[in-house]
Amino acid sequence: MSRARVFASLCGLVFLLNLARIVFAPLLDVIIAEFSVGEGTAGLLVTLAWVGSASPRLPTGWLLTKVPRHRVVIGSGTILTVASGFAATAATVRHLMVGAFLMGIASGVYFVSANPFLSELFPDRVGRVMGTHGAASQIAAVVAAPLVTLTLVVDWRLSLWAIAVGGAAVTVYTWVAARKTELPRTNEEDRTFVASALSEWRLIVTAIAIAGAASFVWQGVFNFYELYMQSKGLSGRVSGLLLSLVFAAGIPAFYVGGDLADRLPRVPYMLGIVGLFSISLFVLTVVDGLIGLVVLSVTVGFVVHALFPATDTFLLDTLPDSTRGSAYAVFSSVWMLTQSLGSFALGLLVEAGYTYDSVFRTAAVILGVTVVGLTLVDHTGRLPS
Repeated sequence: MSRARVFASLCGLVFLLNLARIVFAPLLDVIIAEFSVGEGTAGLLVTLAWVGSASPRLPTGWLLTKVPRHRVVIGSGTILTVASGFAATAATVRHLMVGAFLMGIASGVYFVSANPFLSELFPDRVGRVMGTHGAASQIAAVVAAPLVTLTLVVDWRLSLWAIAVGGAAVTVYTWVAARKTELPRTNEEDRTFVASALSEWRLIVTAIAIAGAASFVWQGVFNFYELYMQSKGLSGRVSGLLLSLVFAAGIPAFYVGGDLADRLPRVPYMLGIVGLFSISLFVLTVVDGLIGLVVLSVTVGFVVHALFPATDTFLLDTLPDSTRGSAYAVFSSVWMLTQSLGSFALGLLVEAGYTYDSVFRTAAVILGVTVVGLTLVDHTGRLPS
């Protein structure tokens, strides 16, 4: 029961941390008016939150060889609380940018420390735990825009204050719950960051090879999804609703995807998910009717979000205690960097004159070919399992 309380507190904390990365996107119109800045500056603000999420992952991996995981998790909640309060008091756009970057840092520190911690708290059901934890995170993506709309009735800064107050409360609860729980001590074996990561290079490369290309494509797809739907003749409002459906489909996908990861062979399961994502993305490019786009939006969202708990389960349940934290930190850092470039690449291709349909269709074919190639390699026994 004590470990269940710790898990519940982490689900609350991950919701707030993911919300901190997403909350600036629906606030951009207000921020542009409030600080009299252009779209480029506003876009940089959103980017800084994600850059902040990527930047501390390797240093956090090293820190986990020196400090117990739960203390680093509590530290991430403390950073979130302070950073959100700092951003809420912004008088200039630079002040707000620093706050956004620090809020992103909190999420990066959290994910690298909390995911291995959870896998060690519940070693017999890693997939289900990672799926439930991921679903809690995904809820933030669904509620971010409605939450901002609600707080705008009073003041846009209220959304940032809500994250700060919520972060403080959940962090304190996590600290109390952790003190009353007998926590695993498996992380004490992981004490050599570089050597541990290098010793697991085959697992890291395998995970990146399977999930990296798909997440790269997905980053471009969801960031331009509204514009893509508008290019198919839909209104801006309907396009936004379809994007919400994509994210909403991810909530059950995390749970189901994690649960299946406990039951199925890991590498074939991950390859199957990527294969289904490539097929659904290809079909999306040839469908124009509203009903078809609704169905495909839900399908694409469900399939791709199932990949994330499957990938985490593959690594965290396969890596030994002596290397888990270090190797996962390296993977997480490389994976975040890889997918963060997807939107930039798609933007360049569209700006060069290629249509969304042609770019997504080509990406789907490349993903399909990659899956076939990796499946053949897996059948030779050359991929770790």
